Amino acid sequence: MTLVQLRHLISLAQTGSFNKSAQALHLTQPALSRSIRALEDELGVPLFDRIGRRNELTPFGHEVLQRAQRLVLDAGELRDSGRQLRQAEGGELRVGMGSGPGAMLMTPLLLRMATRHPGVRVVVARGSTEQLVQALRARTLDALVLDALSMRPAPDLRLAMVREMRGVFMCRPGHPLARLRRGVRFEQVQRYPIASTPLSDEVARALVEAYGPQAHPAACVTLQCEEVPSLVDVARHSDAVLLAIRAAAPDLVELDMRPALRRVARFALVTLERRTEAPAIGILGELIDALLKD
Repeated sequence: MTLVQLRHLISLAQTGSFNKSAQALHLTQPALSRSIRALEDELGVPLFDRIGRRNELTPFGHEVLQRAQRLVLDAGELRDSGRQLRQAEGGELRVGMGSGPGAMLMTPLLLRMATRHPGVRVVVARGSTEQLVQALRARTLDALVLDALSMRPAPDLRLAMVREMRGVFMCRPGHPLARLRRGVRFEQVQRYPIASTPLSDEVARALVEAYGPQAHPAACVTLQCEEVPSLVDVARHSDAVLLAIRAAAPDLVELDMRPALRRVARFALVTLERRTEAPAIGILGELIDALLKD
């Protein structure tokens, strides 16, 4: 069984005609017939029913067609990856990033590619977890870096390089809360604007368990956007309190919350199972190793 035979099978299933498929494949009709017959002989089961001039797939033929399409697609992706590798610095890297990892990785990734790999086209997409996963499945993105706790587990998604990072409340140096010596209660934090990115159900659950219903993000977050750097700037220049991963703003003061917020983000590199990775994903992996840590 060869990829050529599988391509012949796919073509004949599409046209239903040996003559039309032979023309499309630049073959003679006898050559195409021999190819299909050899495939049927190897499998030991007919793949097509000859109904007049029309050739229709048998039930087993439908099953073989689905597998053949996946194999031919995977082979094409392998060929494309090999071509990119041969070109050394060609190809494309399309990455979706959640708000947390985007704050840590986006600028370093763009800078690394611009200075060391200028031949690679880089596209960084931002959005909600649902939107990014949908784009990955549609193959308009090659990989995602996001909080795995915000994802629904699925057999077609492969998670790698999982990194845990602490989520904390932070404020500017000199903030009234930064002067408290005996710990900070959530009721005290609530007196100020609370800034955050959209938070997952897991985070909301952890906040409510620690501080009660008033700590649910829908009730307490007053400044919300997808861009962590913008929220960090707001916290630097106002009395707003930022809820984010600690490493996103090392110059801010971490509040000594009582009780402590026992929640971590689990950032992961997410790709599709059974899909060939873009060669430049290795560069992204190096940055994850270097930067996604407290």
